[in-house]
Amino acid sequence: MGVSWVIVGIGIIVSLIGWYLTPGNWAYGILGFGLAWIVLGILDMLRAPTRAR
Repeated sequence: MGVSWVIVGIGIIVSLIGWYLTPGNWAYGILGFGLAWIVLGILDMLRAPTRAR
């Protein structure tokens, strides 16, 4: 669960960088990349944990 929060945090930082760079050429791509990290971090939190044998 801790790794998921780190992924979401990195996504927030990258998204804010992209937000502050708008309307630059690369800004929307950076913003979308950060938002994708946030979504993937949240999906990882919702995933069922695998059981160790």
